[in-house]
Amino acid sequence: MRLGKASFSTPLKSVSVDIHRRKLLTLVVVSLPLNQPVLVLNRLWQAVNVCSVRRAVGLLFIGHAQVVYNDDADGFQTFSFGEWQDFSEAEPHPDSIAAVSFRLRIPRVILLLGYDRFPRQEVKFTRHNIFERDKNICQYCGGRFDRRDLNLDHVIPRDRGGPTSWENIVCSCIPCNTRKSNRTPREAGLHLISKPRKPKWRPFIQVSFGVKTHESWKHFIDVAYWNVELGEEKN
Repeated sequence: MRLGKASFSTPLKSVSVDIHRRKLLTLVVVSLPLNQPVLVLNRLWQAVNVCSVRRAVGLLFIGHAQVVYNDDADGFQTFSFGEWQDFSEAEPHPDSIAAVSFRLRIPRVILLLGYDRFPRQEVKFTRHNIFERDKNICQYCGGRFDRRDLNLDHVIPRDRGGPTSWENIVCSCIPCNTRKSNRTPREAGLHLISKPRKPKWRPFIQVSFGVKTHESWKHFIDVAYWNVELGEEKN
């Protein structure tokens, strides 16, 4: 029987990748914080999703994403998997995940290298977003108030056919709301400081109460906490 020659032709690069893969698998097995949320940006630096640390590290490892890190001195920097590993060793941090031979800082924001799409959405018609649109300003007197001191008012009262819509709901302070009562602004001697409109959608991710956001996310998202759709609300 003729024996084949032993093959030693496996490229050194493949061996290196295989070693890194084994290290990564070990990291996944022994680390606990892999379910923490990571903000995902598309190639245009727009927030498009939230994934787990486990998923983020996997995307970094295969070269589909980079870590976004905000240095107060140098601004935003991006790191490949290898660069982030070196950075983690040079500047260790308590929020890290441990492998057998190295520690990796938990990435908080990652940038996808080959994805530039953006989810098409509309601004939710919610209390929070109406307050955001009107900037917590009473649309009758122009005063700025704490949200606890604001109501949502139907410009045209509902019993006169006024819809519950972006174009007919405004922020109103309690005194102005009481003065207007069930009348039109003209009947009550009030004037709108701006015409209510449906706002254009701007990039934001709505995060549920159970998800704790990281400080570094604030540069990329607006967090809408009050996501109850408006419907049959009182004036």
